[in-house]
Amino acid sequence: MIRISNLTLARGTKRLFDNANLTLFPGHKVGLVGANGIGKSTLFALMRGEMHQDSGDLEMPPSWVIAHVAQHTPQSALSALEYTLDGDRELRVLETELAKAEAAEWHDESEHEKLATELSNLHTRFEEIGGYAARSRAAALLSGLGFNEGQQELAVSTFSGGWRMRLNLAQALMCRSDLLLLDEPTNHLDLDAVMWIEDWLAQYRGTLFLITHDRDFLDAVVNQVVHVEHQKLNQYTGNYSTFERTRAMQLANQQSQHVKQQRQVQHLKSYIDRFKAKATKAKQAQSRIKTLERMEIIAAAHVDSPFEFSFRKPAAAPRQLLHLKEAELGYESKTVLPHVEWRLFYGDKIGLLGPNGAGKSTLVKTLAGTLAQKKGGRYEGQGLKIGYFAQHQIEQLRTDESALMHFNRLDPTTREQEFRNFLGGFDFRGSRCDEPVGPFSGGEKARLALALIVWQKPNLLLLDEPTNHLDIDMREALAEALQEFEGTLVVVAHDRHLLKATADQLWLVADGEVKEFDGDLDDYKQWAKQYATAKAKGFKEYRDAKPKEGRAEPAKSAPKPAPELEVATPLTADRKEQKKTEAEARQRLAAARKPLEKKLAELESKLKALTAEKTNIETWLSDESAYTDEKKPQLQEMLKRQGEVAGAIGDVEWEWLATSEKLVGIV
Repeated sequence: MIRISNLTLARGTKRLFDNANLTLFPGHKVGLVGANGIGKSTLFALMRGEMHQDSGDLEMPPSWVIAHVAQHTPQSALSALEYTLDGDRELRVLETELAKAEAAEWHDESEHEKLATELSNLHTRFEEIGGYAARSRAAALLSGLGFNEGQQELAVSTFSGGWRMRLNLAQALMCRSDLLLLDEPTNHLDLDAVMWIEDWLAQYRGTLFLITHDRDFLDAVVNQVVHVEHQKLNQYTGNYSTFERTRAMQLANQQSQHVKQQRQVQHLKSYIDRFKAKATKAKQAQSRIKTLERMEIIAAAHVDSPFEFSFRKPAAAPRQLLHLKEAELGYESKTVLPHVEWRLFYGDKIGLLGPNGAGKSTLVKTLAGTLAQKKGGRYEGQGLKIGYFAQHQIEQLRTDESALMHFNRLDPTTREQEFRNFLGGFDFRGSRCDEPVGPFSGGEKARLALALIVWQKPNLLLLDEPTNHLDIDMREALAEALQEFEGTLVVVAHDRHLLKATADQLWLVADGEVKEFDGDLDDYKQWAKQYATAKAKGFKEYRDAKPKEGRAEPAKSAPKPAPELEVATPLTADRKEQKKTEAEARQRLAAARKPLEKKLAELESKLKALTAEKTNIETWLSDESAYTDEKKPQLQEMLKRQGEVAGAIGDVEWEWLATSEKLVGIV
């Protein structure tokens, strides 16, 4: 287990932990939450042995293998696949020892026997750790994180920063670890990769410590939440939603106790002030002074977010903001979306979905006007004003200028105090408004870039992964502001909470098309799994997501020939034979389908039973009494069974999918 006892730790003059305590059992999946800069990443560094506490103890099993995501990637000529395999350190050691032993020379029978024994032991251990399946395991990790077969063979040095972080994540997942430390693993992923790693972590058998601001991701993965607050580690059972409800109740109770105590304090003070000068009441007054001194003051509960802003009303509201007509989108050497017919109307709230590389960002850049169309028309409504947020907007901030200087340059006619009031809603207050942007954190730069966009009163807002680097409070404030935004919104995000809160329509970008998606984000998760399976089998297109009848106009295609009219004719002998043949064919078809349909029913029943067992286990684990010493053996068994059930559910789902595809193929 992991046991933290009376931990005190400071960085510089800032004390992060003061007599903090925490106990975690093997197999726990823990979400570490709290405000930015409060010490979450420092705790990870402590667990990795990269720093030491000022006092207190951190106890961990010395034999545990710890995996984490490296923050830097070397300029390596290794392929992505080989780099991922490096994550399994024992695998690489065994490969080296096997190669050395197989190449070794022997001179007599005793040396030969010794070498044969060594080789046998090495091969046995290699098999035990899954060495023969290691390459396929690494390839599956890379595929889940968005690397196609060709990319898996490319050198690490050829990838950009975001893709290198994916490689580091793949390497950490490749490690057969006892403890996995993940610090913001979803920041450089798209939605498909986030959903994939979510399923992977659900089946992870070790202990997981996760820092993320994605509440849906936390809900799906963790069964414990540790909240860092007031230099303490406060532990809660359940997922993030359970933690929020529990903490809200605690804060409400704390506020009630605070109010009650304040009344008592005022009563004591009033008595002391009135009677401490009177001889007859002096002893009673002194007694109340001592009572007041001994009283442990209950602090007022604070749940207010530091962020509060809203979009200003757009100056113009044309009915149709933008129309891409017969547009071909892409780059000089590559067409990404060959035929796009799309109209954006005032008030539309659209979330873009689609696999990695399908063209979501290409579409958003074209809408923003930063990427020229290769062909086709672009028609803008009168008064169109675009606000576009992407990660490169952060890079365009002037590092030597303050937040206030950015606003003054944007709008020199507005009073400084008005800017300061506005910036306060993004948690830039006092002297922070006057400091150079260069040393700001990624989250602070993202907030400033968003603030600059909000100030300009756009009527078409284009957001490409706006939540990267934003904490939970800021994400919630952004979602609330977008709900009140009167203009048109198009958003690409891996944060499902933001998509659910703001998008009224979901559109799919896949296989060179843009079409409305008929379903919700849960449906998209299933679609993405099937799409990935189809792609892996070599299919070029997967078109099971049927578009709704909407504003998107279909791509033009060659006209279909008019259907031939069938004229009723007498049933001749040949026709009778044909009917008989057709009837026999239908019987053979039914016979072929029957065992598959039976198997599907069995799999659905099995999946229902496993899901019910999973729910029962999670309910048992959410009870605080499950973590007492008396129930420790049962807890270990339940945690083990939880992993087994999660793995079994995944296996049954894939078998169901394969059986369904076979059934569809029988026509």
